Amino acid sequence: MSKQELEVIGQDAACCPGLASAPLDEKRALELAKVFKALGDPVRLRLLSMIAARAEGGGEVCVCELTPAFELSQPTISHHLKLLRQAGLIDCERRGTWVYYWALPGALDRLAGFLTAPQPVGTGS
Repeated sequence: MSKQELEVIGQDAACCPGLASAPLDEKRALELAKVFKALGDPVRLRLLSMIAARAEGGGEVCVCELTPAFELSQPTISHHLKLLRQAGLIDCERRGTWVYYWALPGALDRLAGFLTAPQPVGTGS
């Protein structure tokens, strides 16, 4: 796998215990590292945030709406979007000359669940 390719991770929510619930096995650590690598770039993090904000109500966003928010070329934005897609965080559909993006259902919830530490018994929050 090249440095620029990311693989889609499994979509099974039951397989994803939280970080503090048990030590990660090697396979799960490699899968999560690919996702975090995709999120490790500020541009990709902003793109995901913009797409996820629209997806709240099942919406999607056109690449034509994403590109003006950055001082980057359209091919660079497309490359970042491709990496987010390969990480299993977003998907897209071409309609004519434009591509529309949406956050994949549950992808952010699985990450949030992984990062959420269990609350100790007896805490009031």
